[in-house]
Amino acid sequence: MSAGAVAVVLVPDERGGLSPWDLYELSTVSMVFGVPYTDLTDPWYDLRVCGPAPHATHGLDGLVGAGTVIVPSVPDAVAEGRLELPSDLVAALREAAASGARMVSMCTGAFALAAAGVLDGHRAVVHRNYAPALAALHPRVTVDASVLYTDEGHVLTGAGAAAGLDLCLHLVRRDLGAGVAGELARRLVVPAHRPGGQPQFVEAPVPPSDEDSLGPVLHWALEHLREPLSVDDLARRARMSPRTFHRRVREAHGTTPLQWLLEQRVARAQTLLESTDLPVERIGEESGLGSAANLRRHFTRAVGLSPTAYREGFRPSGPPSRGR
Repeated sequence: MSAGAVAVVLVPDERGGLSPWDLYELSTVSMVFGVPYTDLTDPWYDLRVCGPAPHATHGLDGLVGAGTVIVPSVPDAVAEGRLELPSDLVAALREAAASGARMVSMCTGAFALAAAGVLDGHRAVVHRNYAPALAALHPRVTVDASVLYTDEGHVLTGAGAAAGLDLCLHLVRRDLGAGVAGELARRLVVPAHRPGGQPQFVEAPVPPSDEDSLGPVLHWALEHLREPLSVDDLARRARMSPRTFHRRVREAHGTTPLQWLLEQRVARAQTLLESTDLPVERIGEESGLGSAANLRRHFTRAVGLSPTAYREGFRPSGPPSRGR
């Protein structure tokens, strides 16, 4: 299994520098792809920091041969339409996409991919504050300001900040499996998996006390996924009415209790498909998804591959590994 080469593209501002926000987005990419976690899998990713900006280790020629190209952000002047991106950068992004590289943006990096035509005809997410500008400047892009990140195969976009880290871990999960991504998340002290369709922003009041936290009951649910859990079961364990429990889960996680359970069961099925030789029927039972037919239906809808294809085609091949 090969992690492949990742080229992160830095876009300098009018003064040729990077803002603190640009540095934050760069650090997010660097701590996932630039640190050699070779005890998790060897080789790890080969990170190339590309562009004319400070901190770059390569020029734009570093995009050549990279399996994944990430644009973390662009200057606000670009997002506001006051500054055009360098033509050589746009051309390099367009060429990388044409050569088959996986194209990724985080937050305002979507403006760079859109300028190169990479997002034309695709659904793309950006931080909700920038969504109107992206839609106005690039009408061929279907702009979504509601979710954390989108994955359309070779084109992925994220909403920035914490969602950028979610997207990076999602890439690791796609490339190297749920086990590696989960262990990396534990080391970074972040949730192992937040689905891309989770809302960017949830109006969530501060819980009144630690005792009222959902944590214990949701942790218990994770340990009992193979059991036929219902909302009533979980609400009773949380000592809440089903209606209150439903509201609290939606406030905290932006989804319903049943959808949350389904997402955790699909994630458990992914781990079992990657790390065991259990038949699909048994994985359906162990993950709590039930019959093999039910597993296939929910798994394919959530992951985009059947369980068999995920195990036989996805795991061994890994991501594009050009440039290794």
